[in-house]
Amino acid sequence: MIARNWVAAGQNLRPLGDMRLALLIALTMTAFAANSLLNRVAVDGGYIDPAGFAVIRVASGAVVLMALARIQARQLSFATRRRFIGATALTVYMVGFSIAYLTLDAGLGALILFGAVQISMFVITGVMGAGPSARQIAGAAIAFGGLIVVLNPTHATGTDLLGTLLMVAAGVGWGVYTLVGKSEPDALAGTAANFALALVPTAIFPLMAGMAMFVTVPGIALAVVSGAITSGLGYALWYAILPRINAVLAAILMLSVPVLAVLGGVALLGEEVGVRFLFGALLVLGGISLSIRKPA
Repeated sequence: MIARNWVAAGQNLRPLGDMRLALLIALTMTAFAANSLLNRVAVDGGYIDPAGFAVIRVASGAVVLMALARIQARQLSFATRRRFIGATALTVYMVGFSIAYLTLDAGLGALILFGAVQISMFVITGVMGAGPSARQIAGAAIAFGGLIVVLNPTHATGTDLLGTLLMVAAGVGWGVYTLVGKSEPDALAGTAANFALALVPTAIFPLMAGMAMFVTVPGIALAVVSGAITSGLGYALWYAILPRINAVLAAILMLSVPVLAVLGGVALLGEEVGVRFLFGALLVLGGISLSIRKPA
């Protein structure tokens, strides 16, 4: 029931006010940040390997979303151009994100990921004639600068070329996946079909790469929560929100995710932050605020 209400809230955005939209955007960004926490606890804790986490994440998301779509009698379409692009972009993101973190420092990986998301979405929307304004570019630059301060990449142990390329691919994949969602007529049905189609290639890639999967019961549980709730329902809600906001603004809003993930680590994992984080977080929020602010 909670899951159905969550998705339904996003589907009925048209008559809603700005405050309700802002709350749903905050809920979606929180879900994305929770994905990072779940992945970190599961993989860094040694409960599961990145490839196994990705496969179970996509599988559980597909099961829950397909079940919800069936209960609500949604019309699922698989053989369309939009579906092919969406599912391919989702696969590239899932696989690239999971494998890249085998060789990249967490902070550096996040910077590469969100930098690739920003650039790809700015370039694509620019080519399509709906590029960022000067104010949005300034806001994005300030927010990304704050992200550098928050994630502190100077502590990174090194940059692996293959890991970097995979993370760039993941960022481009997520950027394309987000842009495709702008024209999605049914957020729940579209997300369910994307997850279902992405499952097979996501599962095949680790096998082709000769990666042996390691899973434990806690690792499976964490991956299922990530896939079914914070990914599946979170992505469906994101697709429902996207038609209401500018594509460039969507890219800038996602810069808040790493900051929320760090705050989640403080609240749930007992991690500590200092003045550096507070200063960086203020820059991120200031940059996003500048991008959101409507010109007089």
